[in-house]
Amino acid sequence: MEDFEQRWQPIENMLTERFGKKPNMEAILFMIGVNELNNFTKKKYTKEQKQDLMHVAVCTLLSQSGYFELEGLDKDGWPHFKELQPVPKMEMEEQEVFLKEHIIAYFTDHEEA
Repeated sequence: MEDFEQRWQPIENMLTERFGKKPNMEAILFMIGVNELNNFTKKKYTKEQKQDLMHVAVCTLLSQSGYFELEGLDKDGWPHFKELQPVPKMEMEEQEVFLKEHIIAYFTDHEEA
């Protein structure tokens, strides 16, 4: 668990620095969704669009481990994913660590790009 914290802390610090406060999981997923949509000009999203952006983020993150695959973009430029295998059932705390591991990989991959 110590190794995980050592890998998570720099990500959390970078996000805190960028946004001026420590972001929660929803905020992190929203930001990843906006990044994947590549639409930084839009300032306001509906509640439904915010949920869709978080869904895009989760699918993007879990596609790194083969749970989802990008099928393509719709006419509005939104990504659509196909489930390749079900995500294992987990307790809430385990699920958060699972997502954070994927977030660490996401930011590590995007730093090198």
